[in-house]
Amino acid sequence: MAESNVLKLGIPKGSLQDATISLFERSGWKIRQHHRNYFPEINDPEIQLSMCRAQEMSRYVEDGTLDAGLTGKDWILENESDVEVISDLVYSKVSSRPARWVLAVNGDSPFRRPEDLAGKKIATELVHFTEQYFTNAKIPVDVEFSWGATEAKVVEGLADAIVEVTETGTTIKAHGLRIIAELLQTNTRLIANKESWTDPWKRQKMQNIDLLLQGALRAEKLVGLKMNVPEDKMGDIMGLLPSLTSPTVAGLYNKDWLSVEIVVEEGVVRDLIPKLMALGAEGVIEYALNKVI
Repeated sequence: MAESNVLKLGIPKGSLQDATISLFERSGWKIRQHHRNYFPEINDPEIQLSMCRAQEMSRYVEDGTLDAGLTGKDWILENESDVEVISDLVYSKVSSRPARWVLAVNGDSPFRRPEDLAGKKIATELVHFTEQYFTNAKIPVDVEFSWGATEAKVVEGLADAIVEVTETGTTIKAHGLRIIAELLQTNTRLIANKESWTDPWKRQKMQNIDLLLQGALRAEKLVGLKMNVPEDKMGDIMGLLPSLTSPTVAGLYNKDWLSVEIVVEEGVVRDLIPKLMALGAEGVIEYALNKVI
């Protein structure tokens, strides 16, 4: 296979690693990891897979080490990377909500607003973005890089505040900290090297990957329903169905019944099925979806 027909793709190592591998699996790609190996196997000869930290991904994509990769909006901004953003992929290790970078202080501190931190020390891994935020707000602060355990910096008196990423805020509250501002919402992005994006084959491959990843994410919140419905109750049944598109309806052999199939949001199913049964639906089957495109 020609080198031009191999896509060098990076996936994030660390907190998003398992969620990313699971997303690819639902999209049709099986990824097999090797112990202490940064080059997992993937069941696609057109993809050469690499694993690296999300913090570094955009730099490797920008310089052409990788043709494409998945990383956070936060790290693209932090590295000021000149890359092509193909799409947003809203998924995380905990929920489908975007993660947030927040400004937090000790629960009993007098600080209530970012302005109260003028002249104070702030610890964070997102140094450049944090400096820009306070510069734009005209608040003089001392921002220092945190190598980890950032929440503990305030508790131990090593910093007056932190800028840290959170999805639910649970860890921050568990450390006795209080959020006083949200600086940035971030989510995973599929990005491309700008030169690779101009290559027709690589561009199409990246677009195909994006299409299937988005389809898998869309399917997470949806399920399929199949049921048999008396023909004379179809009007009432239709009034209940919050389908993604119009339901598929087919006649049953030698009966005054119809077979109905729809796609609905998973959250409504527990209330919907009893109502359908009350209207005469029978043989209701709920099934999971891998992709909705």
